[in-house]
Order: sequence, then structure tokens, then C-alpha cells
Amino acid sequence: MFNIIDKAAVLVEALPYIQKFHGKILVIKYGGHAMVNQELKEALIKDIILMKLVGMHPVLVHGGGPDITTMLQRLGVESRFVGGQRVTDDQTMEVVEMVLGGKLNKELVALINKNGGKAVGLTGQDANLLRAVPRKGPQGEDLGRVGEVVQVQPELVLNLISQGYIPVIAPIAVDSDGKSYNVNADYVAGQLAGALRADKFILLTDVPGILRNVNDRSSLLSEVTLSQVEELQAEGIIKGGMLPKVECCAAAIRAGVERAHIIDGRIPHGILLEIFTDGGIGTMVSA
Repeated sequence: MFNIIDKAAVLVEALPYIQKFHGKILVIKYGGHAMVNQELKEALIKDIILMKLVGMHPVLVHGGGPDITTMLQRLGVESRFVGGQRVTDDQTMEVVEMVLGGKLNKELVALINKNGGKAVGLTGQDANLLRAVPRKGPQGEDLGRVGEVVQVQPELVLNLISQGYIPVIAPIAVDSDGKSYNVNADYVAGQLAGALRADKFILLTDVPGILRNVNDRSSLLSEVTLSQVEELQAEGIIKGGMLPKVECCAAAIRAGVERAHIIDGRIPHGILLEIFTDGGIGTMVSA
């Protein structure tokens, strides 16, 4: 009986959040360990379907770097990285399109549909959703077909949302000549959230959030403002792999997103815990 009462209390706690975010757009960037663990993947899919059923509008943007690396290794193609970016020649770009726009995107779409949702898979090539230009390395290096998004045309995504679909987007963009580019999924998700005027932008990562001490989980910062982000960067607390993630959150907020969240994707149903509970589990970035 106590277990049943506890479950009822959880539902009651979630009620004001369901009311608050009803009809709101939430952009979720999916990657890291949560993408390669089947149990975590299925938990995330069910979270997204639940969000849709209670009136929210989730938009899923996914990465897939490890899968690209695995496929390149099978084909005997060596990967080269500059400043954390995969140098993408024409042959590598073919694999990127095959893995991101084909295999991974359609797997996620099929899993959502199998569990009772209505998903549609897209890349930035569809309806010129993501327009890009070539991106250079930190020292001006040529990265090949690595792109930087300069324009988002969200009309197709908004139309799908209005018709009850869950858009699932692979981070492949296109230039004015129709040439495709490999784009960092974190940046795609942040810029898309801004273009959609999303109420929330959620980044799933392999860390609990922003930590004052990376070796101490209890040093998690549950909430930071943009001005505090600048201070933490100056102190060297936000650095390395966390830096681009925080920059994406900051860019999304400057573009009009109300809240951005960095949460641990290794925790089952972490999205629900962040959105529907008073405490949350990660770091919230706000203006």
C-alpha cells in the first residue's frame, strides 16, 4: 500500500509541470552512453512518448560518432580528428550520411513507432532545414565536409509537430549548392531549439552536469545563470568536453529558449526526473 501511495505522490508532484509545459516545445539532444545501451535507449523512447501523450512537443536530435567510427573501421577507413572534430572527406561523408541519416535515424523512428508514438525521421537536408558553410579547425585547418550551421528553417519541423508527429533529426546540413556537411549534434540541437523558440533544451551527456570538482559528484551545480557560466569558464571549472555543451546551452538561451538542462543520460528516465520533479537531477542553465 505504501508503494502505491508513493507512486500517487509522484504523479501529484508531476501535475504542475505537466500543466506548465503542455503545448510547449522541448528539444532533446541524444547521444553518449545512453545511445549505445539498449535499456537506456528504450527508457528514453518511452519518456519521449509519455511527454507527447501529456501534451508536450518533444523534438529529438541525435548524434552517432561511435557508430560512424565503427563503420569506418569496418571499411578500413582511418579516422582523423582535429580539435575534437572528425576530418570528413567525401568518402567519410558517405558513411556519415549512411549511418546518421540512415541506420541510426530510422532505428530511433522505428522504436518510437513500435512503442505507440508517431515519429518522422529528418536530416538538415529536408526542406533546407539546416543550412551550413564549411567549418575550419581551431588553427584554421581544413576539416573537409565539416559544417557550421548558419541558418535554420524550422517550418517543416513546426508543421510535423502541429500534426502530432515527433521529429527525429540527424545532424547533417546542406550548403547553398546542395552539398552535405557533417555537423556537431550539440550545436545543431542548440540552434534548432533557438529557432523553434523551445521552452526547454535538454542535453543528455555522460556526466551528471556541471561539477565544481570533476572528481566529486556532490559538487554538482544544480542551476547557473549565463553570467555565472562566464565566471566558471574564467575559473577553469567549465573546460574540455563540457565547454562546447555549455556554449550550446548559452547560445540557445540567447536565441530565446527559456531553460537549458545538462543531465546524465546514463540515469534511466532522467528526462522525466528533470522535467517532472521539484529537485531535478542535472544542471539548469538560465538567463
